[in-house]
Amino acid sequence: MIRVKNLRVPYDDARPLKEIAAKRLKISPCAVHGVIVVHKALDARRRNGAPIVWNYTIDVDAADEKDVRARARRDSDIAPAEREEPLAIPYCRAGAYGTHRPVVVGFGPAGIFAAWTLARAGAAPLVLERGQDVDRRTQDVARFWQTGILDTSSNVQFGEGGAGTFSDGKLTARSNDPRMREIIEAFIAAGAPAEIRYLQKPHIGTDILRRVVKNLRGEIVRMGGEIRFSTQVTGIERQAGRIAALIVSDAERIPADAVFLGIGHSARDTYAMLHEAGVAMEAKAFAVGVRIEHPQAFIDRMQYGDAAGSEYLPAADYAFTYRDTIGGRGVYSFCMCPGGMVVAAASEEGRLATNGMSNYHRASGTANSALLVQVNPADWGGDVLGGIRFQRELETRAFHLGGGDFRAPVQSVGDFLAGRTGTMDFAAAPTYAPGVRPADLRVLLPAECTASLARALRHWDARVPGFGAADIPMTGVESRSSAPCRILRDAGTMEAVSAAGLYPVGEGAGYAGGIMSAALDGLKAALAFLGKIK
Repeated sequence: MIRVKNLRVPYDDARPLKEIAAKRLKISPCAVHGVIVVHKALDARRRNGAPIVWNYTIDVDAADEKDVRARARRDSDIAPAEREEPLAIPYCRAGAYGTHRPVVVGFGPAGIFAAWTLARAGAAPLVLERGQDVDRRTQDVARFWQTGILDTSSNVQFGEGGAGTFSDGKLTARSNDPRMREIIEAFIAAGAPAEIRYLQKPHIGTDILRRVVKNLRGEIVRMGGEIRFSTQVTGIERQAGRIAALIVSDAERIPADAVFLGIGHSARDTYAMLHEAGVAMEAKAFAVGVRIEHPQAFIDRMQYGDAAGSEYLPAADYAFTYRDTIGGRGVYSFCMCPGGMVVAAASEEGRLATNGMSNYHRASGTANSALLVQVNPADWGGDVLGGIRFQRELETRAFHLGGGDFRAPVQSVGDFLAGRTGTMDFAAAPTYAPGVRPADLRVLLPAECTASLARALRHWDARVPGFGAADIPMTGVESRSSAPCRILRDAGTMEAVSAAGLYPVGEGAGYAGGIMSAALDGLKAALAFLGKIK
């Protein structure tokens, strides 16, 4: 196979990739037996009038490969294809992993891939998930969005698949760890589109992701794992500095030598329990803000110019940052959802939180993104659980500003910047369900955050006229961007510093920031455990 890099193809070039590859290699299309896409990224920068192109890396199966490579020996973008070795997971004999089978707490991305790795190794893990299976959970979430009736154990935050199940399903990550390939292949085997294998910005969409996590559960069970839903861990026991047992629902005691703690960033009662039990934790910075919504057509024009609306281009996204030198805080867009909707993401009565979600086709016609302002432990006095108190205060305020029935407070950018309220004639109708109510978001957010957000909006609108237009709606509050505290662990063993055998993993432990990074964290912790017992 021949690897061809930096193959730039006009976005609207509909020719078969086999024909494009043949032209690049200067051979007949008949001499190309097959093409595998390794990477595909959209370059829409349009600098100095440059066209929008797809930038490919491909592997080509060609006749007379040696001759083709010899003729292209001075071309740095043509070389032999790289061979990728699959991840080796050691298989353990029965009982080798300890007196008791390993336990995984939480069935979000970190918990799923900790359990998946352990099950592949023959360790028959037991998974304890406080929420419901994805089918029941989907029904509970739909009822909440339609009626405002919240199930505090089965919602956007808790249940099979974790918070990422009701999101855009983005699979991007900063890490280049080769073990990411195993996670991607597992997603594909479970029903995700094969394009996530090579797209620069892959996503699944919540509609497909629900089916994927259900199939991953089936694979874990097939390999010997057991999953128990509606099962909340309410206590832990330690002996001689090691994890000894878990208490479930304040009643059942489950002995355990190894526990993988993938609780998610919203398990506030679990954080409190762990802190009281003496598990070492620290406060950490996170960010809070609002959700902003634009017509998707505006974002497409912003990114694609005259090419906006082309059938060959995906719904456009964006990523904005701003350093507020006056307030000393960073402001940035987060979890941008093209063609999506703003969703009710509360998990506690009397407290309102929002998130963004998209289905696979991103076809809602509305783009939304969080606009977040950084906050840090100094904003709540520095105590370990103070970030949770900080979040709850904002969410309680949002709940009452929205009318006390899980309608969300909404305000136009124009009103927000001018210090008034009441406008409901928006460029994009707010998509949040159960509904919205006009309110003053300056009352919702801390004054320091409000000032930084206002300066960021003016800055971005100056760069992209219309982004901060007067009739653009913002909905609050976005308060669950990441975990408010971190469970301390050893960097080498990945075990909690205060309890050997306890492996804090994923977003809830403070070591990940999305589906892929959380899944990788769970996989790595399981491998660390397996390597230790081997």
